[in-house]
Amino acid sequence: MIGLRDAQLPPDAEAILQIDTSFSTNAIYIVDRSSTGIALREIQLALPLTKRFPLDELKNENRKWDFAQVAIDDGHVCGFAAADYREWNRRLILSHLYVDRQYRNRGIARSLVDRVGEYGLRRGALHLWVETSNLNVPGIRAYRRMRFELCGGDTTLYLGTPAANEQALFFALPLVT
Repeated sequence: MIGLRDAQLPPDAEAILQIDTSFSTNAIYIVDRSSTGIALREIQLALPLTKRFPLDELKNENRKWDFAQVAIDDGHVCGFAAADYREWNRRLILSHLYVDRQYRNRGIARSLVDRVGEYGLRRGALHLWVETSNLNVPGIRAYRRMRFELCGGDTTLYLGTPAANEQALFFALPLVT
C-alpha cells in the first residue's frame, strides 16, 4: 500500500532524485489565442518526444517551496510533491509533482495533490496553481483529470533556457467554493 508523509530533506533527497521524472508523448499542445481567450489544440508529432524534468534544488537550503510530501511503497520513495504558499494573493504554487514511471496511473499524483491542497487550505489558500510546458501532454491530461483548469499561458517564459522553444501553460484548481 502506498503511504504519504512529509518529505525529510536532506535525508530523502537521494531517494527523490531516483524518481523517473521523464515523460514521453506523441503529441504536444499549441496555444490558440483570440481576442476572447486562449485554448489548447493538440497536434500529433511525427516522432515521439521524451523529456525529463530536473530536481536540482532538492539539496539547496533556499528552496522556493515550504511544503513537500513523498509517496512511499514498502520503504521506496515513488512520488514527490512540493508547494509554496504566497500570502499576498492566497495562492499555493505546486512546484513539483512527480510519480516514478512504474507507479503512474495508480492515483498517487491525485493523493499527493490532495495532501498539498489540504496544506493550502490550512494556510488559507484559495487555489492551487501549477505551471508546465506545452510539451507535457501526459501531465496536462493528469492535471485536467484532477479538475485543474487552464488559466493562462506565456510564450516568453522559457526564452534564454534550454526549453526556449516551449510555451508555459498555467492551470489552477480552486481549493474553496
